[in-house]
Amino acid sequence: MEVNKMPILLFLLLATLTTLALGQGTRVGFYRTTCPRVESIVRSAVQSGVRSNPRAGPGLLRMFFHDCFVNGCDASILIDGSSTEKTAVPNIPIRGFEVIDAAKTQLEAACPGVVSCADILALAARDSVVLSGGTSWGVPTGRRDGLVSQASDTANLPAFNDPISVQIRKFADKGLNTQDLVTLVGGHTIGTAACAVFSYRLYNFNNTNGPDPDINQAFLPQLRALCPNGGDGSRRVGLDTGSVNSFDNSYYANLRNGRGVLESDAKLWSDPTTQRFVQRFLGVRGLPGMRFDVEFGRSMVKMGNTDLKVGSQGEIRRVCTATN
Repeated sequence: MEVNKMPILLFLLLATLTTLALGQGTRVGFYRTTCPRVESIVRSAVQSGVRSNPRAGPGLLRMFFHDCFVNGCDASILIDGSSTEKTAVPNIPIRGFEVIDAAKTQLEAACPGVVSCADILALAARDSVVLSGGTSWGVPTGRRDGLVSQASDTANLPAFNDPISVQIRKFADKGLNTQDLVTLVGGHTIGTAACAVFSYRLYNFNNTNGPDPDINQAFLPQLRALCPNGGDGSRRVGLDTGSVNSFDNSYYANLRNGRGVLESDAKLWSDPTTQRFVQRFLGVRGLPGMRFDVEFGRSMVKMGNTDLKVGSQGEIRRVCTATN
C-alpha cells in the first residue's frame, strides 16, 4: 500500500520555515523575555553620556552609520586595536564610544552574555535622535557581533567629496535606494564637520581661485570666518546652520538655500536626481510630500538590517571594545 507523503512533506516544510524564522533576522522586542530592561538601560546611558559630552549624540548616530556600511551592522567599529575600523581616518573624530561601554557594563550586570554590542549601538543611535528632538521608532534587535575589524575596510565609506553617482552606488551596494540616501544623510542635521574636510570649497575650489559656486555668496563670509585660509583645520562647524542641535528638516532648507557645508551635501540639491527628494521633504507644491522624521526611522531600520550576523553567526561580546 502506498503511503500518503503529503503530511510528511508538509511537516518538513513547516519545520524548515520554523527553523528559518527562529535562526535568522531581527525583530522588535527580541530581548523581551531575556533582558526586558535593555531599552531603558541604553536610553539612560545615552542621556547621561550626552549630558557629559554633547558631541556624543551625533557621534552615536554617525557611529552606527559607519558601522553598518562596513561589513554590516556588527559593532566591528567598536573594537580596539591597531589598524581596526576605529583607527581609520573617517572614524577618528567620532565621539560616544564611552556611552556604549557604559550601557554594556550595566547590561552585563542585569543580563550577562545576552545583549550584543551591535544592538546596543542600534538602540543608542535611535535614542540620540530622540534626545535631539527627533521622532522615535521601533528598533529591531537580534544582531550578533562581528569578529573582524580592519581599518582598510572603511575605504568604501561615503566621503565628503563624493559626487552623487558615487553616493548612489555606495548606498545601492547596501540595498539602500536614492530616497534612503537623501533621508539618511539628513542625519547631518545634528552633525558637525572639521574645517579640514570642506575649507577647500571656500578659497580655491578645483583650482579656480574662487569658491565652490554651489555655496550661497551671502553664506561664504560666515564659513570663511569660521575656517580662515590656513587656519585650524580641526575646528568643527555645524552642518545645519542655525539648528545644529535640533533634529529637524531645516538641514534640507539650508541645502536649497546654498548653505550646504560639505560638498557631498550640497550636491543633493544641485543634482536633479536627489533634488526632488529634498523638495519632497520641504513640501514643495506639486510633489508628494514626505515627513523627514517618519522616513528617517524607516530608512534607519532598513540600513540597520544590512548584512546582519544572526543565529549562530558572530558572537555576543562581553566587552564591546575587546581587541581583535
